[in-house]
Amino acid sequence: MYIPKHFEVTDVTTLHELIHDYPLATLVTMSADGINANHIPMHLTDTPEPYGTLRGHVARANPLLGEIGSDIQSLVIFHGPNAYITPSWYETKKEHGKVVPTWNYAVAHAYGILQIVDKPEWLRAQLETLTDQNESQFSEPWAIADAPTEFTEKLLESIVGIEMKITKLVGKWKVSQNQPPQNRESVIDGLNKDKQLGASKMAELVKESHKII
Repeated sequence: MYIPKHFEVTDVTTLHELIHDYPLATLVTMSADGINANHIPMHLTDTPEPYGTLRGHVARANPLLGEIGSDIQSLVIFHGPNAYITPSWYETKKEHGKVVPTWNYAVAHAYGILQIVDKPEWLRAQLETLTDQNESQFSEPWAIADAPTEFTEKLLESIVGIEMKITKLVGKWKVSQNQPPQNRESVIDGLNKDKQLGASKMAELVKESHKII
Protein backbone atom coordinates (compact mmCIF):
# COMPACT_ATOMS: atom_id res chain seq x y z
CA MET A 1 0.00 0.00 0.00
CA TYR A 2 1.33 3.41 -0.95
CA ILE A 3 1.45 5.60 2.16
CA PRO A 4 2.70 9.19 1.98
CA LYS A 5 4.40 10.08 5.26
CA HIS A 6 1.68 12.52 6.34
CA PHE A 7 -0.97 9.76 6.01
CA GLU A 8 1.02 7.06 7.84
CA VAL A 9 -0.18 5.74 11.20
CA THR A 10 2.15 3.50 13.19
CA ASP A 11 0.62 3.72 16.67
CA VAL A 12 -0.41 0.16 17.51
CA THR A 13 -3.18 1.21 19.90
CA THR A 14 -4.81 3.36 17.21
CA LEU A 15 -4.60 0.53 14.67
CA HIS A 16 -6.00 -1.97 17.19
CA GLU A 17 -8.93 0.34 17.88
CA LEU A 18 -9.85 0.44 14.19
CA ILE A 19 -9.66 -3.38 13.97
CA HIS A 20 -11.88 -3.70 17.05
CA ASP A 21 -14.42 -1.16 15.82
CA TYR A 22 -14.56 -2.46 12.22
CA PRO A 23 -14.04 -6.24 12.52
CA LEU A 24 -15.25 -7.27 9.05
CA ALA A 25 -11.95 -8.08 7.34
CA THR A 26 -10.97 -8.62 3.74
CA LEU A 27 -8.65 -11.64 3.84
CA VAL A 28 -6.38 -11.76 0.79
CA THR A 29 -4.60 -15.04 -0.02
CA MET A 30 -2.69 -16.60 -2.91
CA SER A 31 -3.64 -19.84 -4.63
CA ALA A 32 -2.58 -21.70 -7.75
CA ASP A 33 -5.32 -19.81 -9.58
CA GLY A 34 -4.16 -16.37 -8.42
CA ILE A 35 -5.28 -13.91 -5.76
CA ASN A 36 -8.41 -14.64 -3.74
CA ALA A 37 -10.33 -12.52 -1.24
CA ASN A 38 -12.76 -13.56 1.49
CA HIS A 39 -14.77 -11.29 3.77
CA ILE A 40 -14.62 -12.56 7.34
CA PRO A 41 -15.34 -10.99 10.74
CA MET A 42 -12.24 -11.41 12.90
CA HIS A 43 -11.28 -10.50 16.43
CA LEU A 44 -7.93 -9.43 17.77
CA THR A 45 -5.96 -10.62 20.79
CA ASP A 46 -3.09 -8.53 22.17
CA THR A 47 -0.55 -11.36 22.19
CA PRO A 48 2.08 -11.88 21.03
CA GLU A 49 3.36 -8.34 21.23
CA PRO A 50 3.68 -5.96 19.56
CA TYR A 51 0.86 -6.58 17.06
CA GLY A 52 -1.23 -9.47 18.39
CA THR A 53 -3.14 -12.28 16.70
CA LEU A 54 -6.22 -12.30 14.47
CA ARG A 55 -8.77 -15.10 14.83
CA GLY A 56 -11.82 -16.05 12.80
CA HIS A 57 -13.61 -18.96 11.17
CA VAL A 58 -14.78 -20.02 7.71
CA ALA A 59 -17.09 -22.67 6.31
CA ARG A 60 -15.47 -26.08 6.11
CA ALA A 61 -16.38 -26.09 2.40
CA ASN A 62 -14.48 -22.86 1.73
CA PRO A 63 -11.63 -23.44 -0.80
CA LEU A 64 -9.57 -21.00 1.25
CA LEU A 65 -8.56 -23.88 3.52
CA GLY A 66 -6.69 -25.49 0.64
CA GLU A 67 -4.71 -22.29 0.03
CA ILE A 68 -3.21 -22.03 3.52
CA GLY A 69 0.45 -23.01 3.61
CA SER A 70 3.17 -22.86 6.25
CA ASP A 71 5.25 -20.25 4.41
CA ILE A 72 2.66 -18.27 2.43
CA GLN A 73 1.98 -14.78 3.72
CA SER A 74 -1.57 -13.44 3.83
CA LEU A 75 -2.94 -9.91 4.02
CA VAL A 76 -5.91 -8.89 6.17
CA ILE A 77 -7.47 -5.48 5.46
CA PHE A 78 -9.72 -3.60 7.87
CA HIS A 79 -11.68 -0.66 6.48
CA GLY A 80 -12.55 2.14 8.90
CA PRO A 81 -14.60 5.28 8.25
CA ASN A 82 -14.60 6.72 4.73
CA ALA A 83 -16.32 9.64 3.03
CA TYR A 84 -16.39 11.58 -0.22
CA ILE A 85 -14.95 15.08 0.14
CA THR A 86 -16.43 17.67 -2.20
CA PRO A 87 -14.16 20.60 -3.16
CA SER A 88 -17.13 22.89 -2.52
CA TRP A 89 -16.32 22.58 1.20
CA TYR A 90 -12.80 24.03 0.83
CA GLU A 91 -12.40 27.63 1.93
CA THR A 92 -9.60 28.05 -0.62
CA LYS A 93 -12.10 27.42 -3.43
CA LYS A 94 -13.28 31.00 -2.88
CA GLU A 95 -9.71 32.32 -3.10
CA HIS A 96 -8.31 30.65 -6.23
CA GLY A 97 -10.58 27.75 -7.30
CA LYS A 98 -7.65 25.31 -7.45
CA VAL A 99 -9.44 22.46 -5.70
CA VAL A 100 -10.54 18.96 -6.66
CA PRO A 101 -12.67 16.18 -5.09
CA THR A 102 -11.08 13.44 -3.04
CA TRP A 103 -11.98 10.52 -0.80
CA ASN A 104 -10.99 10.32 2.86
CA TYR A 105 -10.53 6.93 4.52
CA ALA A 106 -8.78 5.02 7.29
CA VAL A 107 -7.49 1.47 6.82
CA ALA A 108 -5.27 -1.03 8.62
CA HIS A 109 -3.29 -3.75 6.83
CA ALA A 110 -2.13 -6.78 8.82
CA TYR A 111 0.32 -9.36 7.45
CA GLY A 112 1.24 -12.83 8.65
CA ILE A 113 1.11 -16.57 8.09
CA LEU A 114 -2.40 -17.99 8.23
CA GLN A 115 -2.97 -21.22 10.17
CA ILE A 116 -5.90 -23.62 10.39
CA VAL A 117 -7.27 -24.47 13.84
CA ASP A 118 -9.70 -27.40 13.76
CA LYS A 119 -10.47 -27.84 17.46
CA PRO A 120 -14.04 -27.66 18.81
CA GLU A 121 -13.04 -25.98 22.09
CA TRP A 122 -11.00 -23.33 20.23
CA LEU A 123 -13.87 -22.69 17.83
CA ARG A 124 -16.41 -22.29 20.61
CA ALA A 125 -14.13 -19.85 22.44
CA GLN A 126 -13.59 -17.89 19.22
CA LEU A 127 -17.31 -17.68 18.53
CA GLU A 128 -18.04 -16.60 22.09
CA THR A 129 -15.38 -13.88 22.02
CA LEU A 130 -16.46 -12.54 18.61
CA THR A 131 -20.14 -12.63 19.59
CA ASP A 132 -19.59 -10.97 22.97
CA GLN A 133 -17.52 -8.22 21.33
CA ASN A 134 -20.24 -7.35 18.84
CA GLU A 135 -23.21 -7.90 21.15
CA SER A 136 -21.80 -5.50 23.76
CA GLN A 137 -23.53 -2.58 22.01
CA PHE A 138 -27.00 -3.95 22.81
CA SER A 139 -28.91 -3.46 26.06
CA GLU A 140 -29.79 -7.18 26.12
CA PRO A 141 -26.84 -8.91 24.43
CA TRP A 142 -27.35 -12.34 22.92
CA ALA A 143 -24.88 -15.08 23.90
CA ILE A 144 -23.92 -18.40 22.33
CA ALA A 145 -25.30 -20.13 25.42
CA ASP A 146 -28.77 -18.76 24.57
CA ALA A 147 -29.06 -21.21 21.67
CA PRO A 148 -29.69 -24.96 22.22
CA THR A 149 -26.43 -26.83 22.76
CA GLU A 150 -27.19 -29.52 20.16
CA PHE A 151 -27.88 -26.76 17.61
CA THR A 152 -24.58 -24.94 18.17
CA GLU A 153 -22.61 -28.20 18.34
CA LYS A 154 -23.97 -29.14 14.90
CA LEU A 155 -22.98 -25.76 13.50
CA LEU A 156 -19.47 -26.11 14.92
CA GLU A 157 -18.98 -29.19 12.77
CA SER A 158 -19.46 -27.11 9.62
CA ILE A 159 -16.79 -24.47 10.31
CA VAL A 160 -13.01 -24.35 10.73
CA GLY A 161 -10.96 -21.85 12.69
CA ILE A 162 -8.24 -19.65 11.20
CA GLU A 163 -5.56 -17.74 13.06
CA MET A 164 -2.83 -15.31 12.03
CA LYS A 165 -0.06 -13.94 14.23
CA ILE A 166 0.52 -10.43 12.90
CA THR A 167 4.12 -9.89 11.79
CA LYS A 168 3.54 -6.49 10.17
CA LEU A 169 0.83 -3.90 10.84
CA VAL A 170 0.49 -0.64 8.91
CA GLY A 171 -2.16 2.04 8.78
CA LYS A 172 -3.18 4.80 6.41
CA TRP A 173 -5.34 7.66 7.65
CA LYS A 174 -6.10 9.88 4.64
CA VAL A 175 -8.05 12.50 6.57
CA SER A 176 -7.22 15.88 5.00
CA GLN A 177 -3.79 16.26 6.65
CA ASN A 178 -2.48 17.69 3.36
CA GLN A 179 -4.98 20.56 3.48
CA PRO A 180 -4.42 23.98 5.09
CA PRO A 181 -6.10 24.56 8.48
CA GLN A 182 -9.01 26.55 7.04
CA ASN A 183 -9.86 23.70 4.67
CA ARG A 184 -9.71 21.13 7.45
CA GLU A 185 -12.15 23.18 9.48
CA SER A 186 -14.54 23.54 6.55
CA VAL A 187 -14.28 19.80 5.81
CA ILE A 188 -15.24 19.00 9.41
CA ASP A 189 -18.19 21.38 9.16
CA GLY A 190 -19.27 19.91 5.82
CA LEU A 191 -19.04 16.33 7.05
CA ASN A 192 -21.03 17.09 10.19
CA LYS A 193 -23.85 18.43 8.02
CA ASP A 194 -23.59 15.67 5.41
CA LYS A 195 -25.96 12.70 5.24
CA GLN A 196 -23.59 10.16 3.67
CA LEU A 197 -22.90 7.07 5.75
CA GLY A 198 -19.83 7.47 7.94
CA ALA A 199 -19.58 11.26 7.50
CA SER A 200 -19.72 12.08 11.22
CA LYS A 201 -17.08 9.45 12.02
CA MET A 202 -14.81 10.89 9.34
CA ALA A 203 -15.34 14.37 10.78
CA GLU A 204 -14.03 13.05 14.10
CA LEU A 205 -10.93 11.59 12.41
CA VAL A 206 -10.16 14.83 10.59
CA LYS A 207 -10.48 16.70 13.91
CA GLU A 208 -8.29 14.20 15.76
CA SER A 209 -5.73 13.60 13.00
CA HIS A 210 -3.05 15.79 14.59
CA LYS A 211 -3.12 13.47 17.64
CA ILE A 212 -2.35 10.24 15.79
CA ILE A 213 0.17 11.21 13.12
